[in-house]
Amino acid sequence: MDDTPTNEENRIAGRAKRYAKVGGGVGGIAAKVAGARLFGREIDDAAVAAELRNALGGMKGPIMKVAQMLATIPEAIPEEYALELAQLQSNAPAMGWPFVKRRMASELGSNWQKKFGSFERDAAAAASLGQVHRATTLEGEPVACKLQYPDMQSAVEADLTQLEMVFAIQRRIDGVIDTRQMSKEIGARLREELDYDMEARHIALYQHMLSDDETIRVPDVVADLSTKRLLTMSWLDGQPLLDFREAPLEDRNSIAAAMFRAWWHPFSHFGVIHGDPHLGNYTVREDHGINLLDYGCIRKFPPTFVAGVVELYRGLQTDDRDRVVAAYESWGFEKLNNELVDVLNIWASFIYGPLLDDRVRTIADGVSAGKYGREEATKVHAALKKHGPVTPPREFVFMDRAAIGLGGVFLHLAAELNFHDLFNAEIDAFDHDVLVKRQAKQFKANGLTLEA
Repeated sequence: MDDTPTNEENRIAGRAKRYAKVGGGVGGIAAKVAGARLFGREIDDAAVAAELRNALGGMKGPIMKVAQMLATIPEAIPEEYALELAQLQSNAPAMGWPFVKRRMASELGSNWQKKFGSFERDAAAAASLGQVHRATTLEGEPVACKLQYPDMQSAVEADLTQLEMVFAIQRRIDGVIDTRQMSKEIGARLREELDYDMEARHIALYQHMLSDDETIRVPDVVADLSTKRLLTMSWLDGQPLLDFREAPLEDRNSIAAAMFRAWWHPFSHFGVIHGDPHLGNYTVREDHGINLLDYGCIRKFPPTFVAGVVELYRGLQTDDRDRVVAAYESWGFEKLNNELVDVLNIWASFIYGPLLDDRVRTIADGVSAGKYGREEATKVHAALKKHGPVTPPREFVFMDRAAIGLGGVFLHLAAELNFHDLFNAEIDAFDHDVLVKRQAKQFKANGLTLEA
């Protein structure tokens, strides 16, 4: 009898090992917090947060990505925890050449190297779920090969199970924000990031959505060199965005304006956002246009949600409280009273503030990228202690995360723009029924659907 473990047995064993490693560290912290609550002892949030960072710091893969997601979603976890988790580095050590050869053979067959003109052994970039190698096609075209690490599906499922422990700690410490919908949303997005077929369809969608904007470049997918776990795209030359922090203001403004359109145009016209604000997902071209490099975390919204964003803006613009409340209700906020509406308006005024202010300005004068939104989140948190709790609809998780990330880009660049004009250029012709038809047509053309 052959005693070699099957692939399924390997997956089960790998998942069990990961449960033990993550669960042991995080579970111990959860138990400590629960015990403190039970016996009425004070909890040192800063100390617990540091322990949590240390427990996760030795892990690679999805759990690191989850931790960083939590650090960039306002009010997902208390500030002490967000600041600690933000220190975690998502870059995993790259797979060595023997691993790469085996992974490439499993995706493209044993003769995979003959399908490329060249293939660089060392990874150009390595992250939590996979790594990128530079290569050329047989025709000599430069390409980027995004190769997923082995058995990431098992790792993701194991880590998502443990994610609830992190949220359990948060709920025991402070339950004014119900995090159940956050957990569902993070799980859905992380599972999607494993599906490179879907990412290829997202790229095709973005090519259409941004086809009229020459300042934004989207890569082409090389279909015959791509699989569900390998995505080969045209290589887009560019410099890191942060290299332009000291560039002339005109150049920084051009980059920021392109970033604004790359985010708001797909949302306002198609109900789609690029949901990962990581600065490494963008590079700057010689003409100060931008390259969008990663399409794993794309969030698609129903037209009613997009209409609510526009309606809330109009309601705040005209000080029409009924219109504001109707927008919140259209998103699924329940049991609203005047106090909760006032609390939600604190956050809405922060997000919409630069868009309502018809003048050239920075996104948030005197605020660092790391603290952007924190003061407002603290105010919301304090108010919810009196008037909450509240359960944010799951659509808000990546909408808020991406909006904060986009604002962070503008802060890093110290861009000075009329955000009011940029935003109104995108929504002035907004029509819910037109969006319904436009979205349905493009989703069908690219094999995509809305969330269930």
